[in-house]
Amino acid sequence: MRKIEIVQGILDANEATAEGNRAVLDRHNCLAVNIMAAPGAGKTSFILRTIEGLRPDTRIGVIEGDVVSTVDAEKVQGVASAVVQINTKGMPESCALVADMIQVAMERLPLDDLDLILIENVGNLLCPAEFDLGEHLRVVIASTPEGDDKPLKYALIYADADAVVINKSDLLPYVDFDMDKFTRAVRNLNARAVFFPMSCKTGEGVAEWVAWLRNQRATR
Repeated sequence: MRKIEIVQGILDANEATAEGNRAVLDRHNCLAVNIMAAPGAGKTSFILRTIEGLRPDTRIGVIEGDVVSTVDAEKVQGVASAVVQINTKGMPESCALVADMIQVAMERLPLDDLDLILIENVGNLLCPAEFDLGEHLRVVIASTPEGDDKPLKYALIYADADAVVINKSDLLPYVDFDMDKFTRAVRNLNARAVFFPMSCKTGEGVAEWVAWLRNQRATR
């Protein structure tokens, strides 16, 4: 019972910080998107394609989460309006970003000069689903080489997603990935998620995603 109480207290504290983060973002009219995926699914490539599709009329900040290194932050630094790196190594929640980390990162971002913040969460399909960061939208990226069974194995992250990106669609002829099977599995968990088959390499599907994101920002 004691362990349950402690865990619940951590989640409650995180939720309170997340609500505060969201309130700050709302005051600055800045939309935040939490991007989650397994390692190698293409989160950074997806962010680069998103920035490319939204420029030059959208000012974009990026929060890069990783256990170690600044490799991904360096990739987006030249195209984003502002970038903050979070390394989670040595932190209790090293497998995911949490709301406290985002609060600190937001203090280093010029929120008055940004329209959108893209948050690249730590590569993981378990922990990131547990923590609200204060984001407005949750996006899960699945890549075709991973297989079509991930929604069955990692149900929570798909159940809470606003959008599901199926990346590396250019590899469909060469990998064992059943698009219908995958989408049915997600639909059994989540009736509202929007699907975006995409190839960050070829650009297929990027325009549809960018148009949807523009609409989300306009309506919110």
